[in-house]
Amino acid sequence: MGKSLPELSSADRNRIIEMAWEDRTPFDAIELQFGLKEKDVITLMRREMKPSSFRMWRKRVSGRQTKHRQQRDFFAGRFRSANQKGS
Repeated sequence: MGKSLPELSSADRNRIIEMAWEDRTPFDAIELQFGLKEKDVITLMRREMKPSSFRMWRKRVSGRQTKHRQQRDFFAGRFRSANQKGS
């Protein structure tokens, strides 16, 4: 992938992309499971998506409170998907 991104399997890349599109999955959850910080997720999304899809995703998640844990007004009691590691 790149210097700063670890080698990821196709299944892991697909799961990260899926989590990045989910409204209620914060970037912190992606970092916890895959070790990718928000900037790394952005880099991955830019590389894996068509430019128009990337722009649509960036517009969607920019400033979205649910994607940034420190901006969320809830912390506990959220649903955890069986697809997430540690479930």
